[in-house]
Amino acid sequence: MTATIKIGPHAVGAGERPFVVAEMSGNHNGDLDRALAIVDAVAESGAHALKLQTYRPDTITIDVDTPAFRISSGHELWGGENLYRLYERAHTPYEWHAPIFARARERGLTVFSSPFDATAVELLESLDAPAYKIASSELVDLPLIRLVANTGKPMVISTGMATAAEIDAAVRTARDGGAAGIVLLACTASYPAPPADSNLRRIPVLAGAFDVPVGLSDHTPGIGVAVASVALGACFIEKHVTLDRADGGVDSDFSLNPAELAALVAESGRAYAALGGTAIGPTPAEREGLRFRRSLFVVEDVRAGDPVTAQNVRSIRPAGGLAPVEIHRVLGRTFATDVPRGTPLSWDLI
Repeated sequence: MTATIKIGPHAVGAGERPFVVAEMSGNHNGDLDRALAIVDAVAESGAHALKLQTYRPDTITIDVDTPAFRISSGHELWGGENLYRLYERAHTPYEWHAPIFARARERGLTVFSSPFDATAVELLESLDAPAYKIASSELVDLPLIRLVANTGKPMVISTGMATAAEIDAAVRTARDGGAAGIVLLACTASYPAPPADSNLRRIPVLAGAFDVPVGLSDHTPGIGVAVASVALGACFIEKHVTLDRADGGVDSDFSLNPAELAALVAESGRAYAALGGTAIGPTPAEREGLRFRRSLFVVEDVRAGDPVTAQNVRSIRPAGGLAPVEIHRVLGRTFATDVPRGTPLSWDLI
């Protein structure tokens, strides 16, 4: 499998600590100052990257209010909303991108975005975006994927809702178009997503089938699913972030606050470190523990000729004496010499 790709200065792949990406989305609530405050909070959390979504309402849909252009009334967050109005509320204005990119870079963050049409790609190229993300709903837009691949940058492709054939078509298009590496993201395109629908076991399946690094774009509450994904091989974790869910915002219900994002960075790092290898046996960290395994000790002062009994020889900690399994071979024998309490039992003593 392709070991790593580079996104900015970061190596992303199976042999690397998980790359944690904070998605701002529309949680700026239409306020540039809030957007910049989110950038600062992401930087302070220790996350590696900030991601935006680059579109205008007119580049992602059209202003029509028929049932086809409305979200189903039963949707948990956006039931009955008109698409155009929703995207008008959620979008990040093009003119905000330069100050957001600048603030992110000042704070040491890698910053990139999901483009939704050619104008977005043009803007992001002018800002020297180091990579591009294809959103789940756009995975079937092969001309968009080809356009993005033609930039020669790395591509991250979310696979929510996609069949294996659709993913294959997207990957082939990105490769043929010249993308400098591809990361696939397992994703459940539901907002919020039930943890039971995460199907994390597909992560190694995607890696094996498409020979690319695989991560997770996660819309479940909290960090549990994202941390668990590391055990299945996720090397890239994307979560939406907000300053405070109580402030509202289009994605706030399934977004992390800054403290939770910091916890995700720390715990995903621990999860990765815990993967280790496949060897079975004591580790270097267990060397001291080996000294305190149980063994047979003389637990009462005895004299030469005394019988070995269950009262004067027992299996206790530490190690150093005969193995506990030898107890039935030594009981009933006699001590060959005087032995003080606390002496490890050995064959020459009996």
